[in-house]
Amino acid sequence: MNPNYLEIITNSFPADLKTDVLEVFKIIPLETKYKFDLISEQSYKISVDSEKLKIPVRIYFNEPKEQTEKELTEIQKDILNCIFTRHHNGFVREKRLKNISEKPEKWKTPFLVQLLGEYIYELLPIIDKKVNNNTLEYYREFKTENPKYWQQTESRIASYWNEYYRYKFPKLKDYLGIEIINRIKKTNAQQHI
Repeated sequence: MNPNYLEIITNSFPADLKTDVLEVFKIIPLETKYKFDLISEQSYKISVDSEKLKIPVRIYFNEPKEQTEKELTEIQKDILNCIFTRHHNGFVREKRLKNISEKPEKWKTPFLVQLLGEYIYELLPIIDKKVNNNTLEYYREFKTENPKYWQQTESRIASYWNEYYRYKFPKLKDYLGIEIINRIKKTNAQQHI
């Protein structure tokens, strides 16, 4: 078992959230049926407000018991839900995405952007509601601060559209993932006028 799970999870969030991340980590079950590490070695390296973060591609933790989650503060629940948006099970990612509060917080942005670039269409309508007038500025800043990562995300969206959704949305511009990206880009362009 990898002894650095806590460090990996802590490095996924800004330093000012460390106390809350530590509280959340206490309720994550570390026992599992899997015989491999519970966090993938691959990670996404991004910046939020010039702070370097590394978010794991996938986690394999079991979900905590509902009762222990209820004891968390609102921000701790959001941290937990963001962690589980990296879960290997798409249904868990979807559930946790829905559970992220509507309170605008910049640190949530990379977790939602990563889901935007995944192949599961059912995540897009949820993300669409979360990328709104209260949060658009965060996405604009994230795009500017992480241009390579942003371009990779856009490329993934187009690739998954081509592979899985082209029959349903014959024009790329009509695919919800691209509509969300274009809304963020439009905000970015308006900032430069």
